[in-house]
Amino acid sequence: MPRTPRLREDGLIAAIDMGSNSFHLAVARLDHGELKLLEGLSEKVRLGGGLDANECLTEEIQNRALACLSRFAQHLDGIAPDRLRIVGTNALRVARNTEVFLKKAEKILHHPVEVIAGREEARLIYMGVAHTLASQSRRLVIDIGGGSTELIIGERFEPILAESTYMGCVSYTSRFFADGVISHKAMIRAKTAARQELAPLLGNYLETGWDAVVGSSGTFKAMRQVAMALGLDKGTGHLTASAVRELLRMVLKYDHISEIDLPGIKEDRKAVLPAGLAIVAALFEELGIKTMEYSDGALREGVLHDMIGGHGDDDIRDRSVVAMMARYHVDMAQAERVTATAAHLLEQTAGMLALNEDDTDLLLRAARLHEVGMAVSHTGFHKHGDYLLRYSDMAGFSQPVQTKLALLVGNHRRKIKPEHYNAIVEAGGLTLLRQCLLLRLAVLLHHSRRRESHPLVQLRTDGLRFTLTFPDGWLDSNPLLAQDLLEEIEVFSSVGTTLDVA
Repeated sequence: MPRTPRLREDGLIAAIDMGSNSFHLAVARLDHGELKLLEGLSEKVRLGGGLDANECLTEEIQNRALACLSRFAQHLDGIAPDRLRIVGTNALRVARNTEVFLKKAEKILHHPVEVIAGREEARLIYMGVAHTLASQSRRLVIDIGGGSTELIIGERFEPILAESTYMGCVSYTSRFFADGVISHKAMIRAKTAARQELAPLLGNYLETGWDAVVGSSGTFKAMRQVAMALGLDKGTGHLTASAVRELLRMVLKYDHISEIDLPGIKEDRKAVLPAGLAIVAALFEELGIKTMEYSDGALREGVLHDMIGGHGDDDIRDRSVVAMMARYHVDMAQAERVTATAAHLLEQTAGMLALNEDDTDLLLRAARLHEVGMAVSHTGFHKHGDYLLRYSDMAGFSQPVQTKLALLVGNHRRKIKPEHYNAIVEAGGLTLLRQCLLLRLAVLLHHSRRRESHPLVQLRTDGLRFTLTFPDGWLDSNPLLAQDLLEEIEVFSSVGTTLDVA
């Protein structure tokens, strides 16, 4: 599969992490293959605390978030679109009106926002830690966000286990400390809820094991700072189990969040401290953690490093595709035949259709995965493929890109129903529709699954009319394909395009 070139050393690269508690901006420069952070901004937005009874982001929280993004946008001048990535996490995964909010955000940022899945968030967090805190040992990395907590076991730059749980300092504050009152009862309820979240993971994680533990979030940073200020770290700079127990005892002495008076705690951290402490205590107790290092590297750094890797020779997305093909026993030979033909059709039409490198990569990945649904059933396998690609955890893919991939595979054969046409256009406009048509042609040309290669067909298009040309007399000796193409002409017509066959 063609690779996109590595990012050039010149110019800036930036990432925005729209977290459930804080929004972060990181601007860096590539220097001999390494990232040099030039600017880092962070604002407490508490997006996860702005969900109403219907799980919609309130106008107030949207305005606060958009104001923050407006300030971030002032630092993005001169950064090329392919050197900027903006991701959203748990609050945007659960909010019912995320799309409405994202339209406003993208208008300010002039760039799409990717709402990433929990395991993808975990992978990127691990990558940020791995590049910030070098180690040869097996590590358990934990990141407590506003709405979710990610746990990753990995070695060097490779995650082994990665999970995202539904517990965060903002969501737990809303659930257990909404009135600001601190009580033993509320703390026990919060810790119990955290234990319930961890229960399904414990067996697998404890069996895999680790040599060291690293915390990478603001929650761990705040508690480490307090522990250091009080001398509870004993000069190590680490957060220990005994320090967590002491912090828990100290916080429970206060009756209300507003009364918290601990050294090293910033004012804006007090509101979520009890909830964060309940989660930390549960993590230490359930996982048997004795001591924890801290890393400043987190999601935004992981996104930056992923952009570099995503444009190099080891694209995590390609590894995800290969893994999916192996997991679902895809016919590799057929997949490669269809991919090669799709690449040939792209060479002739990508310029006229204004398909960029991301578009072509998406189409070729869809070509490789077009039969993934056969592992479920040969009947309607394109529908099964759509489902698998839409809901599987695929490292390196954002949810919007996974949706596009699913739509391509789900509509590579049979009729394109009006509701599917609408879904395609809504997800990717005419670009995605044209990618779909190219994939359909590539698959159709290999309908017979013959090992011998087809003649190099010629394809011309202006975006609305596609003309497929075969060598003289070739179609006459392949009547089944000729019939398939006649039916495909009707499909093209149903979505407002024309297919001519010569």
